Amino acid sequence: MANHKSAIKRAKQSEVRRLHNKYFSKTARNAVRLLRETTDKAAAAELFPKVATMLDKLAKQNVIHDNKASNLKSSLALHVNSL
Repeated sequence: MANHKSAIKRAKQSEVRRLHNKYFSKTARNAVRLLRETTDKAAAAELFPKVATMLDKLAKQNVIHDNKASNLKSSLALHVNSL
């Protein structure tokens, strides 16, 4: 266990951030999965901007890499346009 006050605080902060990041990444993964399973063009077109925004926010907060967010958005856009 940590011996200094700052190390104890850092451990607590890390745990809180880990849970926060885990929640939002899981939520984004579920949204991506839902969009990929969608076969209705209107529903997919409505859902795509929300998912893209989620991915951009995760990339901005360094939860996922910028390129990963771009690659996901690109593949999702191709999916939506192919419906």
